Amino acid sequence: MRRCVELVGLWMCVFVCGCDRAAGPVQGSRDQTSPQAVQVLVPQALNIIKEGLDHPNSYIRTAAIEIAAQTRQEMFLPRLMQLADDSKVTVRFAALVAMGDMQCTSCRPTLLKKLDDVNPNVRIAAAYGLSRIGALEYRARILEALKNPNPTVAANAALLVGKMGKREDLPLLWEQMTAGNPHEKVLFQAVESMARLQDPKVYRDKIWPLLISKYHDDRLWGIRCMGALGTPDARTAIQTMLQDDVLEVQLAAAEQLGALGDRSGLYVVQDYFRRRPNLDETTVANQLAVSVIGTLREPSLNGQLFKALSSKSPIVRLMAAKSVLLQEQSL
Repeated sequence: MRRCVELVGLWMCVFVCGCDRAAGPVQGSRDQTSPQAVQVLVPQALNIIKEGLDHPNSYIRTAAIEIAAQTRQEMFLPRLMQLADDSKVTVRFAALVAMGDMQCTSCRPTLLKKLDDVNPNVRIAAAYGLSRIGALEYRARILEALKNPNPTVAANAALLVGKMGKREDLPLLWEQMTAGNPHEKVLFQAVESMARLQDPKVYRDKIWPLLISKYHDDRLWGIRCMGALGTPDARTAIQTMLQDDVLEVQLAAAEQLGALGDRSGLYVVQDYFRRRPNLDETTVANQLAVSVIGTLREPSLNGQLFKALSSKSPIVRLMAAKSVLLQEQSL
């Protein structure tokens, strides 16, 4: 599989698609299929995130940070402020972005301190965090970083520009797409951010070619971008990927559709769990299938969360924790 991007932070992309198959209960869900059953799992899910934030593996720490932010678990903000001084750049970056995403005004001293971090990726993450709590004068630092000669810095700047949500920044992203010979990771992240900012030209000119690429990691990224765009045409395009010949692509499409309120990919996830996968294995398919439960909010899949929360794989446990908390918030 061709590697598209290497950005700081974890890409959690799962798939939910459409078909008219009957959606029967998944074997193994038993008495755990009521919508409220997930509530008893919340303490375990929170403990898994806590363990993840302290995990010796930086990839796991980064994933735990992003899940804490995505599910808005503000109880972990004191730990995130500590992780802003982590030895790994990816962890520091994720922690500072999470503070911004949760609009933590009490994190301001930490964010100001990290503006002087030795790593430019961390510095722009601090600028993002400050901009999200109202210090808009720091946005300029992120926009300037789009032109950084280091492709990782430029790609992360493009990511943050998309997250800031200012459509007036679209010309700067297009400039990155057309200036010289930009690195692949910058191109891919710029496309996603343009989709997030609802650029009307990005659907046909930039994302559609990803969906028809012979590389399935390109197709995965295209599905993610279509999900960020979220238009009716984008949703229809994602639905076509339910018929892809790669299972992970199908699961990624199901997740993005689920996030858009479309449960048409439910059968893909149910079929996957009917195969009785070993949830102790850290496979991409396991991660996607467990993660998609959180966007589908389908009670018949809750039995799989009971299993996944006890997985031997820390990343599968984190995906399960995320799904539990997302479902609990929707009750």
